[in-house]
Amino acid sequence: MGVTIVLGSQWGDEGKGKITDMLAQEATLCCRAAGGHNAGHTIVHGSTTYDFHILPSGLVSPSCVNLIGAGTVVHVPSFFKELTAIETKGLTTAGKRIFISDRAHVCFDLHSVVDGLEEAKLGGRKVGTTGKGIGPCYSDKAARRGVRVGEILDEPLFERKLRSLHAGYTARFGELDYDVEEELARFKEYRQRLGPYIVDQLAFLQKYKEASNTLVEGANALMLDLDHGTYPFVTSSSTGLGGAVQALSLNPTSITSIIGVVKAYTTRVGSGPFPSEQLNEFGDKLQGVGKEFGVTTGRRRRCGWFDMVLCRYSQAINHYTALNLTKLDVLDDFDEIKVGVAYILPDGTRTENTMPADPEILEKVKVEYVTLPGWKTKTMGIKKYEDLPPNARAYIEYIERGLGGVPVKWIGTGPARDDMIARE
Repeated sequence: MGVTIVLGSQWGDEGKGKITDMLAQEATLCCRAAGGHNAGHTIVHGSTTYDFHILPSGLVSPSCVNLIGAGTVVHVPSFFKELTAIETKGLTTAGKRIFISDRAHVCFDLHSVVDGLEEAKLGGRKVGTTGKGIGPCYSDKAARRGVRVGEILDEPLFERKLRSLHAGYTARFGELDYDVEEELARFKEYRQRLGPYIVDQLAFLQKYKEASNTLVEGANALMLDLDHGTYPFVTSSSTGLGGAVQALSLNPTSITSIIGVVKAYTTRVGSGPFPSEQLNEFGDKLQGVGKEFGVTTGRRRRCGWFDMVLCRYSQAINHYTALNLTKLDVLDDFDEIKVGVAYILPDGTRTENTMPADPEILEKVKVEYVTLPGWKTKTMGIKKYEDLPPNARAYIEYIERGLGGVPVKWIGTGPARDDMIARE
């Protein structure tokens, strides 16, 4: 028993949903710690595909209770839309097993409008946000003018605070393509519906403290973390281990495992430096075979080789105890596979373990690669490690050694729920 934390190790889209789904089958409680409906997890359960955004994917397990924690931002219309969608697909008890911290913040349609305006002002240095309003919502939270979920239930307070936000943004940008009266009217309905879902997080978590097997589902990934990612081309929340502990008031001594989910290659959505990106036939092949399109936005993902430097940096911050390597099968038809093992900085310095903080420098690094032989054999659907081709096992073990011996405990070999190797 204890707390298991699942975290993205690269720039997101690593395929965290499958391992979360698997571990949630044994979990009492599954919690989201950060982010909002900008996140995306796809779970293939039997013949049904579920797309999760703000909801924890632990809802797929019929016995698992789920919490949207204090560090998140909640777009209420998306919450209800997503809940209805998964209930329609057969998860009929989901509405009785999902709760929202009263300390989470409300992401308004107003924030989405402002998100677009702020991106437009950046011109050629756009961050590449999802346009969901996540950044402006976290900005309001940090500036102490945000609206918490619990405040939705106090109509006069809620109306005053939303009108104040609207007035502030109008003063900044001029007339907005937004109707504050429409949003206020929608919340009159939501106010009645939301009541049963809103909880005092600390009291709620204390109910599960003694015998709980708690799963924390990370959103986005370490390289999009507000402090440790490729700032400013990041999300607006703390996506790493520290963010999970803070948002859910976790006792660090109760954490039994920290699972880093890492793709067998590297992808990124949006703007920002990407040292191992392949703007050639290899990148196109990874994108096509891997069906690399964002779950939330549908945007084409940028693709490149596995970046060991990035993953060592990620490991040093998140302290993974085990790894889930995903999408190994995407590499089945490559003659050779490259792994980035070091960066050569513009001044000639060679580094293997850390990422430059300055994005301008990171964009100019040269990547030193090691070339490994491909296996040219189908791995999709393989369930046992010993059944993998020797060169595929050699690739996995090379990654383990490169990351200081952190074990690759799970290996994804296809899109289906059961396409997973679990190593002893």
